[in-house]
Amino acid sequence: MSQHTHPATVTAPASKSMSHRAMMAAALADGESHLFNVLDSDDLIRTADALRESGSSIAPLTALEPGAFAVLGQPEGPDGSPDEDTPTEIDVAESGTTCRLITAILAAGQGSFRVHGKGRMHERPIGALAQSLETLGVRFKYEGTHGCPPFVLTTEGLRGREVSVDISESSQYLSGLLLAAPLADGPLTISLAGEKTVSWPYVSLTLQMLEEFGIPFVVEVNPGSGWQAVDDWRLVRAAVPGKVRFRMEPATYRARKYVVEGDWSNASYFLAAGAVGPALVRVRGLVMESLQGDSAIIDILQDMGAEITWERDAVTVEPRHLNGIERNMSESPDIVPTVAVLAAMADGPTRITGVPHLRIKESDRLAACAKEISKVGASVMLLDDGIMITPKPISQQLKQEGVDFSSHGDHRIAMSLSLFERVGLPVRFDDPTVVNKSFPGFWDEWDKLRNGGGV
Repeated sequence: MSQHTHPATVTAPASKSMSHRAMMAAALADGESHLFNVLDSDDLIRTADALRESGSSIAPLTALEPGAFAVLGQPEGPDGSPDEDTPTEIDVAESGTTCRLITAILAAGQGSFRVHGKGRMHERPIGALAQSLETLGVRFKYEGTHGCPPFVLTTEGLRGREVSVDISESSQYLSGLLLAAPLADGPLTISLAGEKTVSWPYVSLTLQMLEEFGIPFVVEVNPGSGWQAVDDWRLVRAAVPGKVRFRMEPATYRARKYVVEGDWSNASYFLAAGAVGPALVRVRGLVMESLQGDSAIIDILQDMGAEITWERDAVTVEPRHLNGIERNMSESPDIVPTVAVLAAMADGPTRITGVPHLRIKESDRLAACAKEISKVGASVMLLDDGIMITPKPISQQLKQEGVDFSSHGDHRIAMSLSLFERVGLPVRFDDPTVVNKSFPGFWDEWDKLRNGGGV
């Protein structure tokens, strides 16, 4: 082990992405599923409430085990209001994942639903998904900006046919269609449109969940000589428009017991804390072979110079001298703020590319990172598709006075900026509670680093 003493050990929270998908799959299953280690966060409350409003039963399995739920599904799909003038209300608040995935699932049901939120949700696009669903027979009526919530969705179910979807803004459009496709009235072939794709690993998580809940599907690729099915969809590492498609048949989700794995996105802050120092950090509850794209944080930390050690059920990150890197992060966008803050404490510039879609998250994450990181003296430049950070030593005056950061209403901005504490910089936030969106226990876990890990 290292000369650095007092290691802190934390447990990764449950995967937010997998929690959403497991809850939705169970809500469409024939029978009662028991879910364990579901993330307790504002976003998951939104998903559970949306599914309840559309007819599923979701209740705590036991008062003794937080994150355990009994879900009685609706294999026929969501049940909405028969009257388009008084639609069933679906409040997604600020959860983009809930909004995009649930919209496709609602479209596979019957009736009218009004999907709305708060904050920036009414500026976040969903038009590309809506266009695909309209091809399948669904009607959308926008109340504000065309292509954004709030809107009223009216459906008589999905028609089986061929449909294409543009996922250059979000892979969640495709994930939503994949989750809804088994409820269509016939075979559904989903192909990819647009110039590019983003966040492909999240599609892999959706395919994994379909498989876990008994839904068959075929992934086909076209290398130029015609379409051919792949033997193992896990070997498909990217989706190129015109080169990958998905063939689905009508099927019924099977109820089951399911345990959600740990979340690499929310673990990234603690893994990065170990890399910065002054003491190593051990994180339990992560799956080494996870399909989560944000498991890339391990490769990134190693590229920057940190030392990584795997045990049977934990990964330990040991501080080392960190160097700047160049990285296309299109496959792991949620950890861009983590890496950007790390870059401000490394030697040499870091260039992050491939993430223009970060401008349409809970905040404009690129602009938010640039504004806040520059407060510590680093030089930050926004790129067309990313951000470049050139670090400068943090002044002693700043370390005495501390820095007032804005979270920009964004959980990932606040959690990543906390890393500056690891180099002796007092950090203050305008709204520390913003972390409740995805990780309500963050500050309690962060205190373990403060008390036992050298902060």
